[in-house]
Amino acid sequence: MEYRQLGTTGLNVSIVGFGAWGIGGPAMVGSTPIGWGDVDDAISKKALIRAKELGINFFDTADFYGLGHSEELIGETFGNSPDVIIATKVGHRTTKENAIALDYSRKHIVEACDRSLKRLRREVIDYYQLHSARMVHLEQGDCVEAMDQLMKQGKIRSWGLSLNTFHPYAESEFMIDRNLGQGFQLVFNIINQHARGLIEKAAAKGYGIIARMPLQFGLLTGRVSGETSFSPNDHRSFRLTKEIIETSLSGLENIWRIAEEKKISKTTLAMSFCANMPGVSTIIPGIKTPGQAEMNTKIVKLDRSEMDFIAETYTTHFSHIVSLMEKQG
Repeated sequence: MEYRQLGTTGLNVSIVGFGAWGIGGPAMVGSTPIGWGDVDDAISKKALIRAKELGINFFDTADFYGLGHSEELIGETFGNSPDVIIATKVGHRTTKENAIALDYSRKHIVEACDRSLKRLRREVIDYYQLHSARMVHLEQGDCVEAMDQLMKQGKIRSWGLSLNTFHPYAESEFMIDRNLGQGFQLVFNIINQHARGLIEKAAAKGYGIIARMPLQFGLLTGRVSGETSFSPNDHRSFRLTKEIIETSLSGLENIWRIAEEKKISKTTLAMSFCANMPGVSTIIPGIKTPGQAEMNTKIVKLDRSEMDFIAETYTTHFSHIVSLMEKQG
């Protein structure tokens, strides 16, 4: 396993991290699924342990994943283990009417941090993230003040911003221009390369970069077809339409030739593309089973021509698919 510095946080993180959204389970807020369908907690714990055995030391979760259940599983599995780096997020909550609300008030962030620490069974959170805060929240300033307060109190070691999937630039530029935070989490994969310019700029300024969704909801594993369907308690049931799946698979046909030539899996190619992108500190594929942990930790070197070809395909084909995805939410 390769390890890289997460910006100026002082954290030396595994190039492949553990995306813990899926192990949160099939949570619903009203009629909206916010998870990945049914999971088995016993298998989730085995996945966490197997990931650590394979060299993964960076585990990324959120207080909204499974409405706290993902954090609880990580806490039960690792406790206050000093050789595990924990990143979690804050800013989403449910209302009395059982709807999703964004809350970046100082009060909510400070109180939510205490709840996360309790679920995680830790004395300090290594890397705390605002969960997709937008410009209105950053300009208001409460969320920034809360993060500074938590650092002074020793409850968090460092902090950053998990950026919006489709429009990450305005908030990141606000942060960079004011030297706020120490890192960004953003979507970057073969299909969605929209944040490429941001990665280069932020890394040059010393920010750590966490690349999420490297497998684009499974589209880049080779296990999704035009006939694939998802259960109602899986958020992909409304995000991955038949049009998006079939258009994506059509555009990927030429990309997969690289995997065939290198005799690697499609998952390995997708992960390796992210790992070979200059400026990326760590990649957090969703992991729910020990087998996925093993598959997702395989990384190979891609040469310049291979990286350039994949980048060109985004311009000619995938940027259109990203626009389709944005319409689905």
